[in-house]
Formats: sequence, structure tokens, C-alpha cells
Amino acid sequence: MKPAHVETKVRKDENIERAIKRFSKKVKKEGIIEAVRDRMYYEKPSVVKRRNKKRRKAVLNKLKAKQETN
Repeated sequence: MKPAHVETKVRKDENIERAIKRFSKKVKKEGIIEAVRDRMYYEKPSVVKRRNKKRRKAVLNKLKAKQETN
């Protein structure tokens, strides 16, 4: 896992809720939460490959279906 340094400074006259929302967006974009969830438990490399292959196939099927409708 690559080190991630996400920093959000509260702007002048900015609502704290808005700053938290910006921070959450940055964390999600970096994939920090997803990486932590993935690493909570050990997963065999073959299982990871199988999951990624299934995800790729789903994306390709979605793109193919989109092209057929156009």
C-alpha cells in the first residue's frame, strides 16, 4: 500500500461540514478506505485475481451493452 497523505484546510468562512465533505471526497478518490477494507483479512492471490477478472468482465459487458443500444 502506498503512503497517502490527504490534507484539507478549512477555508475562510467555510462551513466545517463542507470541509469534512471535501476531505471525504479526497480520501475516497485516493482509495484509502477501499484499501483498508481489502487488507482487513488475508486474501490469497488467486482469489484476488479471480475477483479482478470478474470485475473486468462485468465492465466489458456493461460497455458492450451500452454500444449495442447506440
